[in-house]
Amino acid sequence: MVKAVWNDVVIAESNDTVVVEGNHYFPKSSVRSDLLKPSSKTTVCGWKGTANYYSVLADGKENTDAAWYYAEPKQAAAQIKDQIAFWKGVTVS
Repeated sequence: MVKAVWNDVVIAESNDTVVVEGNHYFPKSSVRSDLLKPSSKTTVCGWKGTANYYSVLADGKENTDAAWYYAEPKQAAAQIKDQIAFWKGVTVS
């Protein structure tokens, strides 16, 4: 079971992650949506498309833009549609 943890709170856990460029992408259904706050941040990857971000809220603290997803990934990255990945201090193990 792969878990994403921040501030001692489990944000996501799944046996069905997709690993791309060393990042585990969790199925949206395995992520605690109550701990995510939509962000206006976007970035663009040449082969994956436009990434959208969430801030992670746990135990009264906010980790800004610590989760990302591709709402409409390019064909080459179709396997990460409806998947969420983490960074910025979120431990994935």
